[in-house]
Amino acid sequence: MSDKRGNICIVVGSGIAGLAAAIRASRLGWKVRIFEANSQAGGKIAEKNINGFRFDIGPSVLTKPEYLKELFDLCGKNMDDYISLEKVDPLFRFYFNDKTFINTFSDPGKMLKELQAKSTEPVSNLKKVLRDAHKIYKLTHKVFLERSLHKIKNYFNWPTVRGIVQFRKVRAFQTMHYYNRRNLSDDRLVRIFDRYASYNGSNPFEAPGTLNVISHFEMNEGAYFSKGGMRKIVEAMLKLAGECGVEINYGQRVDEIVIKDGSVKGVKAGNKFHESSCVICNTDIHVAYHQLMHGIKKNDFSLKQERSSSVIIFLWGLKENVSSINLHNTFFGEDDLLEYNAVFKEKTICNDPSIYLCNTSSHSTGDAPSGKANWFVMITAPCDEGQNWDTLIDRVRKQIIRKLSNTLNIDLENLIEVEEVISPRDIEAQTGSWKGSIYGNSSNGVFSAFLRHPNFIKGKQGLYFCGGSVHPGAGIPLCLLSAKIVAELIEKDFNLKGVIN
Repeated sequence: MSDKRGNICIVVGSGIAGLAAAIRASRLGWKVRIFEANSQAGGKIAEKNINGFRFDIGPSVLTKPEYLKELFDLCGKNMDDYISLEKVDPLFRFYFNDKTFINTFSDPGKMLKELQAKSTEPVSNLKKVLRDAHKIYKLTHKVFLERSLHKIKNYFNWPTVRGIVQFRKVRAFQTMHYYNRRNLSDDRLVRIFDRYASYNGSNPFEAPGTLNVISHFEMNEGAYFSKGGMRKIVEAMLKLAGECGVEINYGQRVDEIVIKDGSVKGVKAGNKFHESSCVICNTDIHVAYHQLMHGIKKNDFSLKQERSSSVIIFLWGLKENVSSINLHNTFFGEDDLLEYNAVFKEKTICNDPSIYLCNTSSHSTGDAPSGKANWFVMITAPCDEGQNWDTLIDRVRKQIIRKLSNTLNIDLENLIEVEEVISPRDIEAQTGSWKGSIYGNSSNGVFSAFLRHPNFIKGKQGLYFCGGSVHPGAGIPLCLLSAKIVAELIEKDFNLKGVIN
């Protein structure tokens, strides 16, 4: 392809991957224009303010902040001048039905003390599990996470060869639960490590043990809290994008990505055609095929994979703070297998689902009025298959209030001052996630990573894809990596190496 550095690059959507891709494209010499259908950027990283209570309503945990820092470094900026990140310890407090709880830490000394106080689990077992998780990361990050899996030439290098030769060590042929059950003796710790499957909307009883790498991100390297809320990450990226000359057009829904004679020509938005030889699509891949790309043969391998789970969220502003509630809390249900079977096989919610509770007012006093608390309460739900969500929400709300009230010895119903509910159908309407499955496809299978849609379509020059529904997957770190992969593809396809150092 000839050098097109003087042309416009159009980005469809301004989720975190779209923003990162736009910034990277600008560094390759493109004039970048983002078309965003909504009135604000950020995609799933959003917030809501209700009567003095502020809620994050998207991701609440940040890991691998170095992927974010890399963007600022690329532009010669200091990330600390844009955003303030605080490492969180303890990470989580996990409550169980037997009235016990276990805190997790990324500090090895604190984790050792917690185990000695709360469990008979040999410390050597936990060390082995975390060591194995680190090993999975070392074997996979250069091979499967930071490169396109769909370019043959990417397989002819030492890190990839090493990864393939040692493929068995990434636990791809055993499930997360099988591995955790074999290596941990305390059922509560098994459940804690199984829960990492929910971070990308998968089922630990079916997802490969490779996903234990998520525990490495959090427990070996640590999780971070963005002071002022996760939305500050988006605001920092928007500021950086503006400084790079990126133009954002809000309220501009793209109706079609125009492809002719095997290459991108631009996009149609409203009644106008906008010419461009490079288009980066940051929408759900199902939306891209079914609404934006007319006459393009569908990638059935990717589109027919099982969708990830969704969530039901309750935003509760409480009249009083509950001092025992940390930033991140999980209340386990009675039976994990029953819960995941209900979600993935029966497309419903069991009678005792596990509950995630995020209380940012424990770290950020401005997130709730003085003496009060903002509770983001979430359960795993199936994607939208036409269920009666009103009935499900009513039942689940009662179950959650009863469980939290009994566990914490409070009258939760009477503490709720403000309330808003978000269901899978709302998630689809607000974010464009097909069927409300917020993580794209599930990872319930040995080769699920290989079945995610590529970051390009073979034979369609100038068209690229980033975000959680394509390779390498969902979550802030992987979305940032998808943008990096796209930038590297563009650099090679348009012969732009060395345009900007």
